[in-house]
Amino acid sequence: MTARLEGRTIIVTGAAQGIGAGIARGMATEGAALVVADLNEEKAAATAASIRGAGGRAVHVRTDVTDRAQVRAAIEVAVAEFGRLDVMFNNAGFNVPQQFLDITEDNWDAVMSVNAKGVLIGMQEAAKQFIAQGGPGKIVNTASIAGREGYPSFAPYSASKFAVIALTQSGARALAQHHITVNAFSPGVVDTPLWEQLDKDLVEIGDAAEVGDAFKDFASGTLIGRAATPQDIVPTAVFLAAPDSDYVTGQVMAIDGGMVLV
Repeated sequence: MTARLEGRTIIVTGAAQGIGAGIARGMATEGAALVVADLNEEKAAATAASIRGAGGRAVHVRTDVTDRAQVRAAIEVAVAEFGRLDVMFNNAGFNVPQQFLDITEDNWDAVMSVNAKGVLIGMQEAAKQFIAQGGPGKIVNTASIAGREGYPSFAPYSASKFAVIALTQSGARALAQHHITVNAFSPGVVDTPLWEQLDKDLVEIGDAAEVGDAFKDFASGTLIGRAATPQDIVPTAVFLAAPDSDYVTGQVMAIDGGMVLV
């Protein structure tokens, strides 16, 4: 059986760990060549090495998604190493919880810069590359359940993920004429280093009594009855990167165990 992503070159931002690393590894097993892009170069290199160690193809590049020149450089690495770019996963993001009345401008600016502006830059630069190649392309953005419902201690993060959904819809309409599809996926509670840090942060601001309480509380809201792992995200990521989704655009695929029903 032919691998579903054979011959495709894919960039995943924020791929040093967590969801990004999981989907990068999963797509490599389906035959894709990966560019692991992350601000943490050491961990990005380790993720790329693990893909190569499993028989896949991957390189890494240190990338600040808020810096257009660095995003463009990551795309140039993809083209130089593998000949072209086929799929761009704008996955990099972070969250620093604060009580609503304590939200600072610095917190707002930092979260929105990475999670929203970074996605816009990634979409624009990938689209320019697809158009220059004269061929189709796919853009996939990481949204969140927080892009469907606002959470009181995650207001900037929620706003940034609402923005990701808006950018996905706007991009789908703007880029269809160039045969570029734009979709997103919306995770819920995923067992990753991001949530490990969130648990500590939520205790610090008084939203949880002990580390682990917030994670358990959020996970208890799933109909499936457990938190997700990065491996739960992989099948949808592969679908959105593969020819299977050629007739899908402007959509947000929920992978949240039934936390948000829309």
